[in-house]
Amino acid sequence: MDNLLTIILTTIIIATLLNVLFKRYEIPTVIGYIISGAIISQIFGLTHARHDEGLHQLAEFGIVFLMFTIGLEFSVRHLKAMRKEVFLYGGLQMIVTGNLFGAFCHEILGLDLKASIIIGFSLALSSTAIVLKMLTERNELHSGYGRVVLGILLMQDIAVIPLLLMLSLFTATGRSVADLLLWTTIDAAVLLLIIFVLGRFVLERFLAWTLSTDSEEIFLVAALMIVVGVSYLAHILGFSYSLGAFLAGMTLAETRFKYRIEADLMSFRDIFLGIFFVTIGMQIEPETILSHWLLIPGILAGVMLAKALVIYLLLGRFLQPRTALKSALALMQVGEFALAIFAIAAQNRLIEPELDQILIVTVVLSMIVTPFVINHLRSIADWFFSREPEEDIPISSAGYRDHVLILGYGPLGRKVAAELKERSIPYLIIEHDYRLVQEAREREEPILLANAASDRILKEAGAPRARAIVVAIENAEKTRLVVDALRRVAPEVHTVVAVRNRSQEEIIRSFGVDCIVNASELVARQILDEVLHCRVIGKG
Repeated sequence: MDNLLTIILTTIIIATLLNVLFKRYEIPTVIGYIISGAIISQIFGLTHARHDEGLHQLAEFGIVFLMFTIGLEFSVRHLKAMRKEVFLYGGLQMIVTGNLFGAFCHEILGLDLKASIIIGFSLALSSTAIVLKMLTERNELHSGYGRVVLGILLMQDIAVIPLLLMLSLFTATGRSVADLLLWTTIDAAVLLLIIFVLGRFVLERFLAWTLSTDSEEIFLVAALMIVVGVSYLAHILGFSYSLGAFLAGMTLAETRFKYRIEADLMSFRDIFLGIFFVTIGMQIEPETILSHWLLIPGILAGVMLAKALVIYLLLGRFLQPRTALKSALALMQVGEFALAIFAIAAQNRLIEPELDQILIVTVVLSMIVTPFVINHLRSIADWFFSREPEEDIPISSAGYRDHVLILGYGPLGRKVAAELKERSIPYLIIEHDYRLVQEAREREEPILLANAASDRILKEAGAPRARAIVVAIENAEKTRLVVDALRRVAPEVHTVVAVRNRSQEEIIRSFGVDCIVNASELVARQILDEVLHCRVIGKG
């Protein structure tokens, strides 16, 4: 027990120090976790951590929560708005790149056909976590190439599901392929039917019932139960935990609880993903790297350049060359899901240990290179092509802009919304209380059930692009948390914060808020006057 605590504490210390250092150079935290795992494995002799079943199952929950949050983002409405980018560009990218790499592995390298298929399509995957994070930070997610990249990444996330199914078929023993396909189809139908019935008739009512207790802990436990329960159901029927989590996310994507669940479970996802990538790092053997110090850089360069070239040629038939090039360079790395797939394939002896090590190091290096490539996309594109203007294309799922964002739908928030509606000024409300949200929806108010203190939720609600933000939350502690988040997400947007007393006003003023009003002395119309005084609404 003492040794385990020592390992955990040492891992946390190393990961924290590395990620703080890497953050300065815009290297993603996933790299810090992987390198931390590699260091820990050498310090404590844990190079065979893959065989630790308990640690492996704990780390797998990172992928479970990642797939669940991807499922939450996956909706029919989203696909309709981006059907060309997702199905045409993304479908072509996966099919052509996967088959090209697979054919090379089988025909040139002489690998087994099953292993070649898995390796080929795994190398076709890019890093959703790294690319989308960087595009969001650079405010380029809604640019011409950003929309294309997002669509292709969505298709890649969808393609992980059949890839995992294919891996299950390849590693199954004692049964014919026809028999496996038949029972897989039956099990899939049963799984989808159960999830559809649960989602349509049970889950939403169940979550509403838990919210009626006014306990955030109970709601969080209920959400965790759904994720783990559906994942376990998929496992019982012969599928992966990840597939079940993805379907659970899809089931809840269209419900009113989407944003709140996503915000509540985000920290669990990040923690378990950190554990997963630490275990990946523990699998890296320095001896393999040293013995292949020329081969690994060659594979890295070959995979990234070939992938970029294929994507550029495919997109060049539909898009302007500059947009096609930037999209190709942003997607040229290999993603984190490839590591998960290689781990499963190696455990089932589909990939040889030495080849597995080479692939793991190649993927990690490609992710390390990615931030530096994306940060210089404009310069690279300028070098190849003239500086053509790129159109900003809004995406329906994140289309809020030039609106007033109201945080809180208590008495004050309702009055502010009424004033805005009377003046025909567009607005959006975020409220955490389910009963207030129900009340607002009965009045046909534009409202989201979500935690306004979440950076992600504020970005989804268009806080950086809002005309003004009104914080009308009655709880003083929650107000402080929300203002803190707004300073990070939308520091340039004029914000009006309602406070209850002088002491709270002093605390909020320390965050640098430009407009603070005392709600006990001012009515909603005076708050609107304050917003107008800030020259936010009036400039539209």
